[in-house]
Amino acid sequence: MIIFSHPFRSLLLAAAVTALAGCSSDPTTDLADYVKQVKNQQRSDIEPLPEFKPYESFTYAATDLRDPFTVPAFSHQQAAVASNKPVSSGIKPDFERPTEPLEEFPLDSLRMVGTMEQYEDNWALINDTDGTIHRVQPGNYAGQNHGKITRITEFEVELTEIVPDGIGGWIERQASIAISE
Repeated sequence: MIIFSHPFRSLLLAAAVTALAGCSSDPTTDLADYVKQVKNQQRSDIEPLPEFKPYESFTYAATDLRDPFTVPAFSHQQAAVASNKPVSSGIKPDFERPTEPLEEFPLDSLRMVGTMEQYEDNWALINDTDGTIHRVQPGNYAGQNHGKITRITEFEVELTEIVPDGIGGWIERQASIAISE
């Protein structure tokens, strides 16, 4: 058995009491201090949520409306009068002429690959999607919209297409096939 002297015994007792006091303190005091610090910080203003308009329902009453699949909205004559256009402009494709090979391809799928001049005639070389190169000149047709070749330059083939105008007639529009690099 070990016997300690009186001063040493009191020092040992004080150390034991201090150790026990340290163990009995609240381990969450640092967390509580942090929470107080955060709560004391100045708060930022948060905008309130926007108000949403209530949904308005719509009842579709098909019996009161015309059937769009059987009754036209208005006739070709009424459309022409409403848009101040003549009923017939006289423009229409020639359905009696034989079609040419380049008319089976969309215009945007055709590529101009070059030009040729032979006896003062200008020819354009057009590559179709099958890889076939066609020699064309003004007066030939290309594209699926009745496009008639009107002019050939070094860099493009100019065409005049005849397309539906949406109200039963036909209109002309200009198009071109540029040379591809």
